Amino acid sequence: MKRVCLVAVSALFVAATVRGQSPGIPAEWDVKRLMDDLVKEAKSVTPLMQMTNPERWNNPEAGKSYVAQWKSGQNLIQYFAQSAEGLSRQPERLPLALETYFRMESMESNLRSLADGIRKYYDPRIADQVQSVIVQNSNNREKLKQYLTELSSTKEQEFKVADSEAQRCRGVISREAPVSSRDRAKPKRSNQ
Repeated sequence: MKRVCLVAVSALFVAATVRGQSPGIPAEWDVKRLMDDLVKEAKSVTPLMQMTNPERWNNPEAGKSYVAQWKSGQNLIQYFAQSAEGLSRQPERLPLALETYFRMESMESNLRSLADGIRKYYDPRIADQVQSVIVQNSNNREKLKQYLTELSSTKEQEFKVADSEAQRCRGVISREAPVSSRDRAKPKRSNQ
């Protein structure tokens, strides 16, 4: 009976993994398209970032205080793109979805702050372009938030089902008659 329960619990996990699509979660290709759109929009800021090197700003002293943030912004775009590409390959992995979302939030926060500096010390038109990319990305950002919510709810339900089945199996196993050590030690008689 122990084997039956172990097989049943294992089958639940395999079924959840193999089915590839959980109810309520967008299809893999929709997640891939969303990630592609998010990465494309994020990378569209890269040329603007290259044009706005703080070392060339009108106020060199103010620019110095933004150099680290400017470099960090470029790195954050790359980190976000890597996370999003990983999520597009494995859309059912909750840790990847969380990592992608948090990297996106970090990147956008950095870009908003940097845009404020660009507006004040360099060129307001470029700052407007950076802000425009962030605003255009808001629809996809909301889609990612919704996906993350649905994925975490689905994973929680899968865990509850697996836990319930494991509890049921434990109950079945505990009701079985225990085998005494004396019974295990006795050799079986053959009927000759």
